[in-house]
Amino acid sequence: MTPRIAHAAAGRRADKPSIARLSAVILGAVVMFYPLAWMISSSVKPEEQIFTTATELIPRSLTAEHYVDGWNAGSTPFPQLLLNSFIISSLVAIGTVISCSVTAYAFARLRFPLRRFWFALMIVTIMLPAHVTLVPKYILFSELGWVDTYLPLIVPTFLATDAFFVFLLHQFIRTIPLALDEAARIDGCNPLRTFWHITLPLLRPALATTAIFSFIWSYGDFFSQLIYISNPKLFTVALGLQQFLDSHGGSQYGSMLAMSVLSLIPVVALFVFFQRQLVDGIATSGLR
Repeated sequence: MTPRIAHAAAGRRADKPSIARLSAVILGAVVMFYPLAWMISSSVKPEEQIFTTATELIPRSLTAEHYVDGWNAGSTPFPQLLLNSFIISSLVAIGTVISCSVTAYAFARLRFPLRRFWFALMIVTIMLPAHVTLVPKYILFSELGWVDTYLPLIVPTFLATDAFFVFLLHQFIRTIPLALDEAARIDGCNPLRTFWHITLPLLRPALATTAIFSFIWSYGDFFSQLIYISNPKLFTVALGLQQFLDSHGGSQYGSMLAMSVLSLIPVVALFVFFQRQLVDGIATSGLR
């Protein structure tokens, strides 16, 4: 066998796994995209065709009545729901970025008693189910008079209660050369100024990742908002969509699907706009 033929044969053998992996990725993408495609398709179908033609992604006839009806349906108009969700999610993202970055810097750079113990204890809380602390937190917030307000959803994020983001930022800070902190210390910077002028500017990819994920998770959080909010005027998108469901059989599935499509637009736009920062933050946070 000539070297050229051998090289071509080796190339064909190398292409087979690539084709298989590509086929698997495409199949997985189709499986994950199908529910979204079905939701978009059903949102422009007449109500009677939503479930009778459930397997058809191309509507037989188009209608925009679901978007018109859903926009002002319910006790709270959909624009108000979007505004409420945006306010909560933005404040949650801001609080998470501020508190978790400061906490992560303290664990990564400062030396204080039992530092390793407290860090390990914080990591353990990631495995703690949220339902375990649900009742104590509700009693606490009820005693403070915070129930049926946004405070239980926002205030805890300013106290670095999300151990996952603390760990994410901690790992990123460890990739920053310690020599930069030592040089700042020689120049007379205290830990706070070192964090503000040296570490924080280098944390931009990880901070963008933290902000995006915290915003998206808060935006789609249904359980916590259901527990603490009962006033329809304070409803978010997650709570507002349930207004289209009626246990007595009068559900408006078309309007619910149409508003679900609209509710995805801010999240998709946020992801597309900050895609590079998101990928950079995830790719570099685990490196040493």
